[in-house]
Amino acid sequence: MKEIKLHEILQLEQTVTEEMLACRVGSGSVSVYATPMMIAFMEKVAATCLQPFLDEGYTSVGTMIQTTHTAATPIGMKVYVKAEITAVDRKKVTFEITAHDEKDCIGKAIHERFIVHKETFENKANNK
Repeated sequence: MKEIKLHEILQLEQTVTEEMLACRVGSGSVSVYATPMMIAFMEKVAATCLQPFLDEGYTSVGTMIQTTHTAATPIGMKVYVKAEITAVDRKKVTFEITAHDEKDCIGKAIHERFIVHKETFENKANNK
């Protein structure tokens, strides 16, 4: 495994589509960006930020996320998520994550990911 750089940052964006609305994913009845979709995007950005540091055959899995979702985002608006590596403890990597839409900060998170060998991890899960 390569040395993981503290304070490495990645920001990605996505546009809120109908499939991402709370009323479509079952997390509420309103037509705004769903909290589960924001969390999934936060995890995607963190995983993508970490991936260049991993050896072939390795990946990371999310193990903890503490998050807030404090502002609603309508369909068609862009969401920007920024993840920063803030701590590394052997195979555990911690991120601070923020999410903004075109007007407001919409959420924040502390997120932990563990580095695993992909094939071994999947085999263990499949053998349950």
